Amino acid sequence: MPEVYITRSGKYLPNEPVSNDEMESFLGLINDAASKARRIILRNNGIKSRYYALDKDGNPTHTNAELTNNAIKELFDESFTSKDIELLSCGTSTPDHLLPSHAAMVHGLMKNQSVELNSSSGVCNAGMNALKFGYLSVKSGSTNNAVCTGSERVSTWMLADKYENEIDNLKTLEEQPIIAFKKDFLRWMLSDGAAAFLLENKPKGENPLKMDWMEAFSYAFELEACMYAGGDKLENGEIKPWSDYKSNEWLTQSVFSIKQDVKILDQYILVKGAESMKKAMDKNNVKAEDITYFLPHVSSHYFVAGLNKELSALGVEIPMERWFMNLDRVGNVGSASIYLMLEELMNSGKLKKGDKVMLSVPESGRFSYSYAFLTVC
Repeated sequence: MPEVYITRSGKYLPNEPVSNDEMESFLGLINDAASKARRIILRNNGIKSRYYALDKDGNPTHTNAELTNNAIKELFDESFTSKDIELLSCGTSTPDHLLPSHAAMVHGLMKNQSVELNSSSGVCNAGMNALKFGYLSVKSGSTNNAVCTGSERVSTWMLADKYENEIDNLKTLEEQPIIAFKKDFLRWMLSDGAAAFLLENKPKGENPLKMDWMEAFSYAFELEACMYAGGDKLENGEIKPWSDYKSNEWLTQSVFSIKQDVKILDQYILVKGAESMKKAMDKNNVKAEDITYFLPHVSSHYFVAGLNKELSALGVEIPMERWFMNLDRVGNVGSASIYLMLEELMNSGKLKKGDKVMLSVPESGRFSYSYAFLTVC
């Protein structure tokens, strides 16, 4: 089988960075009141700036497909153009439409030629699943190259006006007009952006990364959903889908908002992450000392020490100076985060031939984990 190499990377972060103090001026106030949870959440997650595809009046400036297409354009030059792409594989949690697929909408903007498409859904692992589809396509010889992307445009989901009907409904019921923490929590965690990789079957360019292996794990068979949208959780842990609600309930209960069960998150996200990473490393005979750079996607710096502790308990001790993250500067961009980290590392000038890079992506949707191991050529 051919080897597979990441030969180019590109990114697109919309508009100017948004500081912590500016966030509510972009997203708006719910019930004309500042969030009581915002400062606590921001202090724990360690994010200092992020990007929104919004202007200062809260109007959208880009679609998700446009963000993705702009990132893909960074891959092109005279030797590789949009006309050379054989496979386009796109992952996102926040597509612009239910139908058509996200990849189809991105391809529609490219105006190039017919290509094979793959759209990967889910939460943070959507980007890694898109990458694995491209990896397997090139590895099998089905295609000579693949463009893989991760992207999010979540800011419009978090605008204050999306919750107005729920607040009005609570007032009518003479209840406290405050949205639940499971919804407010994520307004201060998520941001927008896109990044792209070019995968080829030959080691072209400066410091290409050979993809040694990819592994993925799901614990949905034993754990209930933690992060979800387009429905709501019932007392038994099941999720009632949006299509089973009456149309007026979509607004009065903010059914389409993104929610997270933080109690389950704390209980399982690190334990299952360490467990699955150890399995992936053992299966592929990789030791902690083999890893030159460890790129863990974490939603919050709150989890960094805990992840280090859980990994160390299983004998996977990676010194913190080998951890490479940019969460504080670009924010949590979901499925695009791992792409943005690797893109920054690839263009940092730090990589040397023979370096080993480990990618780690957890997904709290229903607790899934993906890993990739790369060697600098």
